[in-house]
Amino acid sequence: MTDWAGRTAAEIAAAVREGRATPREVVAEHLARIERLDGRVGAFRAVRAEAALAEADEVGARGDLGELPLAGVPVAVKDNLAVRGESVRVGSAATPDTPAGADHVTVARLRAAGAVVVGLTNVPELCVFGTTEGVHGTARNPWDPARSAGGSSGGSAAAVAAGMVPLALGNDGMGSLRIPAANCGLVTIKPGHGVVPAGIGDGDWFGMCENGPLATTVADTRLMLAVLADGGPAPREESGALRIAASLRSPLAGVTVSRPYADAVREAAGVLMRAGQQVRRADPPYPASLGVTALTHWTAGTSVDARDLDRRLLARRTRVHAALGRPFVRTAASGTGRRALRERLEPFFAEYDVLLTPALARRSPEAGPWHERGWLRNIVADSAYSPFTPPWNLTGWPALTVPVGALPSGAPTAVQLVGRPGSEAALLELAERIEALRPWRRTAPLG
Repeated sequence: MTDWAGRTAAEIAAAVREGRATPREVVAEHLARIERLDGRVGAFRAVRAEAALAEADEVGARGDLGELPLAGVPVAVKDNLAVRGESVRVGSAATPDTPAGADHVTVARLRAAGAVVVGLTNVPELCVFGTTEGVHGTARNPWDPARSAGGSSGGSAAAVAAGMVPLALGNDGMGSLRIPAANCGLVTIKPGHGVVPAGIGDGDWFGMCENGPLATTVADTRLMLAVLADGGPAPREESGALRIAASLRSPLAGVTVSRPYADAVREAAGVLMRAGQQVRRADPPYPASLGVTALTHWTAGTSVDARDLDRRLLARRTRVHAALGRPFVRTAASGTGRRALRERLEPFFAEYDVLLTPALARRSPEAGPWHERGWLRNIVADSAYSPFTPPWNLTGWPALTVPVGALPSGAPTAVQLVGRPGSEAALLELAERIEALRPWRRTAPLG
């Protein structure tokens, strides 16, 4: 057997298109790795072993196999997006165990491009929290299994970081792609509003949620984004060096950045300067009210998603979160707070093309039964380690996470790149320059 598990999506698709591998053998090798490793990682809520092999055979028989951008590539899908024939549990005992009649549009696009869905990945209940655990399992960081993979796309990130799939589909409402990607040493991009179809939950958390890719390389991230966006973002017009603001200031008052994540920003800034970019230290004018605005939208979005569920079947932290948000649904839906934040930050992004920040403030919490712990304890833990992601869901602007540096444990650290609307291509180009000058190990050494 050729070791296709651990190869990039681009390498696999090229091999399948050229007849050097079949979709069945590629999928079978990844299923074998899932069976061997997932008991330690907890990435998957459901593995579609027989269905995935059957679908791989269907891909192999397609007349357009030689033209498929993701020919035979195994992918994992976050368990809040519909996969035909599978239930969508969203990490909860309160959701129905009813098979979906059709694929979510993003899943349909992946399948049309030749990808094979091997399973659905674990999430925290209703995708609310920054760690992934609950009645369907606990997703651990493959680089440090004592720690959470993060959330809410924690299972998807863990699956890719463990080499169980080369690509996974996730989504991001307050950092749910970028947080687990940063923990697990992956590349991801939360696209700007409207680039990729959303359709997440009941109203996309007032338009703040975006679907996006999780991958081990920038090239794979770009490849999957192009499929999800049905062509991808327009390429950036060459206009010389970008003006990059490097900031260590937390958007949430009182949250400090640990040394490894501050060092990651300094290292990335140096790499980008060596690549010819203009980098200077500058802090965005985050408003003092940002924490309140974020919490208002976060809880209100959960309240909308929970309103038709049996609250007796929800975990206590979820019930409290939804109850707190109920009075704020109308305020969040009005968009006033998000418009005010955009207007405050627009002058900063007129002066700078890109903002460089830590992806996280510190390493993720220990993996454990956070769903059995109190709401306040969860909120404090989440906010203390991931304050840098929520502003860009509120604005609707693109934000990318890329690995840079490492923790003392050897687990990766990461930085975040943020740009104006339409800057996805520019962010990916910067990430590619970081990757070229500061490459990282793509998957965790699990054996």
